Amino acid sequence: MNTISIVADNIFSPLGGSTASNIEAILKGDSGIKRHAATDKLPFDYCGAKISDDQFAKASEDHKIDSSYTCLESMCIASISQAINETALDLSSSEVGFIISTTKGNIDLLKENDKNIKGKYLYHFASRISKHFNNANKPVVISNACISGVLAIITAKRLLSIGDYKHIVVLGADLISDFTLSGFYALKAMSPDPCKPFDKNRTGINLGEAASCIILSTETKSELPIQVHGGASSNDANHISGPSRTGAGMISVIKSSFGQVEGFQKDKIDFISAHGTGTLYNDEMEAKAISNFDLNRTPINSFKGYFGHTLGAAGILESILTYHSLLRNTLFASKGFSESGTSEEINVLSKHVEKENLNWALKTASGFGGCNAAILFKKRNDV
Repeated sequence: MNTISIVADNIFSPLGGSTASNIEAILKGDSGIKRHAATDKLPFDYCGAKISDDQFAKASEDHKIDSSYTCLESMCIASISQAINETALDLSSSEVGFIISTTKGNIDLLKENDKNIKGKYLYHFASRISKHFNNANKPVVISNACISGVLAIITAKRLLSIGDYKHIVVLGADLISDFTLSGFYALKAMSPDPCKPFDKNRTGINLGEAASCIILSTETKSELPIQVHGGASSNDANHISGPSRTGAGMISVIKSSFGQVEGFQKDKIDFISAHGTGTLYNDEMEAKAISNFDLNRTPINSFKGYFGHTLGAAGILESILTYHSLLRNTLFASKGFSESGTSEEINVLSKHVEKENLNWALKTASGFGGCNAAILFKKRNDV
């Protein structure tokens, strides 16, 4: 089987327009989550991580993105452009594929009533991105609730393994919109304050917006000595919005991911980057799944306290931070956590911790409809 390596990446979020700037902000303990006031169309205050107009404008200027693109498309183009600057890849090549992860796409176009109907379709949004880089291949769209980003990486790994492409651009992006805010508010899932994943006093999620990009390859020499292993998805068929109370779906994808690596032992896992939304049931479910594998003492974190829940971008953004933890030999704190709030005791990080040699990390995700996903990242032995 071909070795899947990560060539380059980028995070475009409220904390910065590069992976390095986002990591620097995390190390300082900064968060993109702010309080936003109610409006005529959205009659409630909320906490969320929004990208500023100034950041949009600077990205458009820096990457020469014209005004014909929507805000979401501009974010995506900026993220890919920043990532590709680190490589010599020609994205117009037929050997390059595009996978786009999003839950809502150009959701803000709904405000335009019947105008630009085509632009509201996910396939059209994805095609606009790939065509900007003169890529003639049909992009793959992954839209499976909140596991979309992790599932996009798994899909890229499989397509590269069977030789469909030599390189794949995996991009995840979503915006905060009145539609998504109203939906989560109706479910009583939104926290009125900055979220606290796995904490005793957690009260729900915050939403966030971001675009994140990972470029995977079977051929190009990687400047990032990280390899992608395992990877599985499942559906526990429990409820339209609630996860399995037993963690059965999450247990199955973790077990499958471990089983895809010959001779893999669970004690190799140096830390776990959880989905960790800050809702009562998600965090409880993940804690049970982790406990099922006797990984209670393995360090675990959630990145939602820095970025909010970025939906289709979350799995990619958080995967980038996960393998950069391996590269830096640094475990990032789970912002907002102070006191354990799950029935199974797990080792949630309350502060940044430096380690001597981190090698393996497990990334998990779960979402509406009972979907679950997991994937493994490994630092190369020659580092």
